[in-house]
Amino acid sequence: MTFYLPDLLVPDTALSVAGLTAYIQALLEQDSQLQQIWVTGEVSSANRYRSGLFFTLQDPDAKAAISCVVWSSQLGKVVTLPTPGEQIIILGRIHLHPQRGHYQLIVWQALPAGEGLRALRYRQLRHRLEAEGLFDPQRKRSLPSHPQTVAVITSPRAAAWGDIQRTLKRRYPGLKVLFSPTLVQGDQAPVSIVNAIERVERDGRAEVLILSRGGGATEDMACFNDERVVRAIANCAIPVIAGIGHQRDESLADLAADVYAHTPTAAAEQAVPQLADLYTQHQKRAMALQEAANHQFGRVEEELRQLRDRLRRLPLERQLQREVGNLAWLRQELIKGALRQSQQATHHCQTLQQKLTNLDPQSVLHRGYAIVRQGDGTITRSTTGLHLGQELSINLGQGQLKVQVTEILPANPNASESSTVL
Repeated sequence: MTFYLPDLLVPDTALSVAGLTAYIQALLEQDSQLQQIWVTGEVSSANRYRSGLFFTLQDPDAKAAISCVVWSSQLGKVVTLPTPGEQIIILGRIHLHPQRGHYQLIVWQALPAGEGLRALRYRQLRHRLEAEGLFDPQRKRSLPSHPQTVAVITSPRAAAWGDIQRTLKRRYPGLKVLFSPTLVQGDQAPVSIVNAIERVERDGRAEVLILSRGGGATEDMACFNDERVVRAIANCAIPVIAGIGHQRDESLADLAADVYAHTPTAAAEQAVPQLADLYTQHQKRAMALQEAANHQFGRVEEELRQLRDRLRRLPLERQLQREVGNLAWLRQELIKGALRQSQQATHHCQTLQQKLTNLDPQSVLHRGYAIVRQGDGTITRSTTGLHLGQELSINLGQGQLKVQVTEILPANPNASESSTVL
């Protein structure tokens, strides 16, 4: 049988198998989207050889599958070894084998999917934040012993809010409670929690903060492992108590908080003391103070008794006589010193009195001297400035004279002249 084909359908040249394969290989391996790609699926089979681990990754409904390999040099670096039946996420690149004409995924990393992926992300974030020091015990602050205002962050519809209110009222009546509502699960919960913490900080009245919610499934608690929430707790200006109702695992919020409790009620109990306990402690302190006072009083009484006994045994008569003798000698010395000082003072007074007497102008006048005054009372010491007929008064030792100048005689030429050099 002979076939007749139109000329246009017959190419001048045809691709070889190698050429076609090379073209397909170039399309696959040079595609930037396929040079590094994440793929998730279920491991259906896995075989270990010297060169590496070969396995098949397929969709759960088995509608599609792809061959994969992790070379031996890379096996020690993968987080999860592919195991049949497990859901994993792998990172790799597409490679085409020209000899067999099929493509394969060269795997660099394999991670657990589903719950395993969530746990892996939790561990990675925890290690990173721990390396930054956000969980360091030295960063933890002590809670105030007697807070007057407590802030609570939780959902207004959660049972945790009621538990906390009842616990605080029962343990510490009169406490002021500030409520900052928030979402405690869902995609919007992390942002809502961060905003609630910031509201409490801006308000500035609370002395301690309780972040709480009741129990729930693991996925419901995801917001308390969110990095934004953890950093908000670590950077909060006031001490934070985490009261998240789960006991299986610690959340990152628990680790960042200054104090954490496994239930909202336990968190409230951590925030404030029990009033009855405070009363009991007060009674104990009062009793201890009374015992200390009694002990001190007894010790002082014993010391006083010992001193009295020592006084009774001392030779008091001899000591008293010696002290009396000392006092008598001191008395005589004091009297002698006083008399001596009195005599010296009397003699000094007499000397001064004699000097005053000698210097008294009246005494000088009694010795024959006189004081000559002009009409204006000026004392005349020389004839200079006097004129004939001028009236003068003369004070004598007894009495006074009024005279008139009738003659002015020259000064005694033998009298010595005095001069002052300025």
